[in-house]
Amino acid sequence: KARSGETVVSPVLKDNIVPFESLRMITESVVTVAIEPKNPQQLTKLIDSLYKLHLEDPSLIVKINEETGEYLLNGVGTLHIEIALTLLRDYYGLDVVASSPVIVYRETIRSSSEVFEGKSPNKHNRLYVSVRPLDEQTIRLIQEGIITEDMDPRERAKILRERAGWDTDIARRIMAIDENINIMVDMTTGVQYLREVRDTIIQGFRLSMKEGPLAREPVRGVLVILNDAIIHEDPAHRGPAQLYPAIRNAIFAGFLTAKPTLLEPILKYDIRTPIEYIGNVSTVITRKRGKIIDIQQSGALARMLAEVPVTESFDMADMLRNVTAGKALWGQDFSRWAPIPESMLMDMIGKIRTRKGLKPEPPKLEDFITP
Repeated sequence: KARSGETVVSPVLKDNIVPFESLRMITESVVTVAIEPKNPQQLTKLIDSLYKLHLEDPSLIVKINEETGEYLLNGVGTLHIEIALTLLRDYYGLDVVASSPVIVYRETIRSSSEVFEGKSPNKHNRLYVSVRPLDEQTIRLIQEGIITEDMDPRERAKILRERAGWDTDIARRIMAIDENINIMVDMTTGVQYLREVRDTIIQGFRLSMKEGPLAREPVRGVLVILNDAIIHEDPAHRGPAQLYPAIRNAIFAGFLTAKPTLLEPILKYDIRTPIEYIGNVSTVITRKRGKIIDIQQSGALARMLAEVPVTESFDMADMLRNVTAGKALWGQDFSRWAPIPESMLMDMIGKIRTRKGLKPEPPKLEDFITP
């Protein structure tokens, strides 16, 4: 039986699966649809079919919405999702109802913050935190699984020092590395009772990274530094209910002062088209806020490599067919995360927050500073 928030696992197939622990997927699933079978009696069949699809294509991720109980299918793009739904219908004999696709963004920062104080609700605990952006090389090392949270700290510090230019002292003090590529380090010295609440602080960090302050989207590429702390001696006054808000408020206060922004997913297109349609295809890519990376010609055919934001890609297939008279072939894959243009940022934040039932305006710094 699938548990809330976990990838769907079929009890029938579970014992006959080849383990994929060593497989590292850099492709990210950034488009989500909620699906359900038209016939409720086919729910078990849907779960098994989704799990088989996940085995065949690990970038197709299936989770359960904890609040609504919906099955969420996550793919690289809308075309990826459409193919999966077609397979469910034609290969597995399942008719499903799918919601409109939703794009998952990331929240990040572009500069470093000063140290902010986070107080627990009872005012007995104080955490002093600053944030700074992670460099691309560190992000790549985590993405490729070269450094992980559970590896030997000395070996991890050596890799970060040699390949990403980290200071040795900071690299050895890593507390946690979360799934969205964020790191927390402990730069405190001589703080009483910190060891006893270390796991609670780490869990508070992980929860904060799941939903950032701008639009409650996952946080990516942030280094959180615990600079100092005051921890109450009585365990009854330093539990999760006290420390979670303290770490969250300190992180978010720093976040909002470090040039925060949204990252949007970018798709890479590999397009093959007759040469006479190069201009038409280029026009489509430009209209979609995309950019052409390379054009190669071979005989009467041209190969175009381009990048297009996922949010602009929903009708790309129809447009490419129309402007090439159906003679173009293309493939797409996740390319990278890129900052949303500044002119679109506040409007996009407002739309995401409205879709989630929140006020359109993001919170202010004062909302995370306790007097």
